[in-house]
Amino acid sequence: MSAGVPSGPRNERRVVVRRVIPAPPDAVFTAWTEPSRLLEWWGPRGVTLVAAEVDLRAGGRYRLANKFEDGSILWITGVFELVDRPHQIAYTWAHEPLGAETEHTRVTVAFQARDGGTEVTVTHEGFRSTRSRQDHKSGWLHCLQGLNRTFTS
Repeated sequence: MSAGVPSGPRNERRVVVRRVIPAPPDAVFTAWTEPSRLLEWWGPRGVTLVAAEVDLRAGGRYRLANKFEDGSILWITGVFELVDRPHQIAYTWAHEPLGAETEHTRVTVAFQARDGGTEVTVTHEGFRSTRSRQDHKSGWLHCLQGLNRTFTS
């Protein structure tokens, strides 16, 4: 677990969401990790990804600029801990600006071949509050809907 992630009952601090995407694992992995592809689908409802920086390697950093309907931008940033193409990635997750109050969490995304597609399982853990966990769960569900649309449109 990453530094700054609080201890506590694991299931209360974790979100797990799944969706089968109608494409092979390598294609889905690419859509999840290449900046130009992320710009096509990333974001919860009301959010548009306007910039993506990805250094896809263990120890590499990423930054995602989420633009809200009011024009404000929230940067999500972190470091890749595991890159196992096309099976799994794991990375830290925090909102900029980073500071003492910043919530530091961890995301693991698994890509498993299924008949006719890929089951994507997102596990996001280390939340400080129920509200944060609920907000991120909603965001991930919308992100998976967007990812699905890129392969069905």
